Amino acid sequence: MRSLTVSDVMWSHIQPIRCGTPLTKVVKILLTHHVTGLPVVNDQLRVVGFVSEQDCIHALLVSNYHCEGEPVVDDVMFDAPLLVSGDTAMVDLAQRLGAGRPKVYPVVENDRLIGIITRTAILAQLAKSGCGIDMPRFASTE
Repeated sequence: MRSLTVSDVMWSHIQPIRCGTPLTKVVKILLTHHVTGLPVVNDQLRVVGFVSEQDCIHALLVSNYHCEGEPVVDDVMFDAPLLVSGDTAMVDLAQRLGAGRPKVYPVVENDRLIGIITRTAILAQLAKSGCGIDMPRFASTE
């Protein structure tokens, strides 16, 4: 467990959001992948921002109310996201998680996005490792 790194647990299959993407497309991607936020990248895959469900909810609510055009991700993204490197120890990142911290971290290598790590992935790995702890069994419905 102590030797696991972020790159061992991260999700590398999720396509990042590109600058200029319409917010309705961002929402579709968030819902499809069951994540609460995703990194926004430029053409060189450098992380330039982060967009969350909360960002989308607020922007779409305001846009729909005022009948403004469809917002794009650049209008709402947070432009100083917390990044982590793939060689960060998973335990170290887990210890840093707390109230108010992001639920999703972009994982970068050589300043380029290589994946994301979520609190859910960390929790699943911690539960899987178990350290001798019996995990609850769910009652069968059969």
